[in-house]
Amino acid sequence: MGIRTLVGMLVAALAVIGLLATQPSYSLFLPGLLQGALLTIEIAVLGSVLAVAMGVLAALARLYGPAPLRWLATVYVEIFRGTSALVQLFWLFFVLPQFGLLMDAFTVAVLALGLNVGAYGSEVVRGAILAVAPGQWEASIALNMSRAQMLRRIILPQAFIGMIPPWGNLFIELLKSTALVSLITLTDLAFKAQQMNQSTLKTVPIFTLVLLIYLVMSLAITIGMRFLEQRASAGLSRGRAA
Repeated sequence: MGIRTLVGMLVAALAVIGLLATQPSYSLFLPGLLQGALLTIEIAVLGSVLAVAMGVLAALARLYGPAPLRWLATVYVEIFRGTSALVQLFWLFFVLPQFGLLMDAFTVAVLALGLNVGAYGSEVVRGAILAVAPGQWEASIALNMSRAQMLRRIILPQAFIGMIPPWGNLFIELLKSTALVSLITLTDLAFKAQQMNQSTLKTVPIFTLVLLIYLVMSLAITIGMRFLEQRASAGLSRGRAA
């Protein structure tokens, strides 16, 4: 699906929200839901930053690190891929305080979601690096580059393009997973919706707006990642032509 189509869908979703906002049964709930959406966005953005950092570090450690680092990275990836994100969230929030490690709910949410998605992201990074053509590695060795130079100048720029689409999917999954943080008292979009529904029983307008708000955020991520992919591909093509 092209960027223009995605932008059209985004504009249409925003237009529907704007139209519904003119209806009394919907306008009553929209401000509170948007307030919750702001917290959802904060958690998603910070969690995504942590996920990328952990994904890159874990992938590089598994590919090029010494044995202890490879072991630690593998343990991290297998634990966070092999267990439920909800259990991880509860473990950080309820179990760690038993060992004297106290964190507020917001920090726990960012850590749990970021570490969970970072474990999946490490496989994306590792796969993209391994997918670079062998000739690129051989050319780098022939130029007498160090491993760090090889990765920075030759391998990672090419691998980066292959990482963008799967990372976009992971960012959307992280965004949707933020609904779990309502279970540790954070007043995100999902929490606000549940709270409003319990007090008013207006299920249709509340969850219709929630669905549209999540759709808008997901489309924004998809458009941003498609644009980044196009720019990265164009930059790599110019570099090769030069």
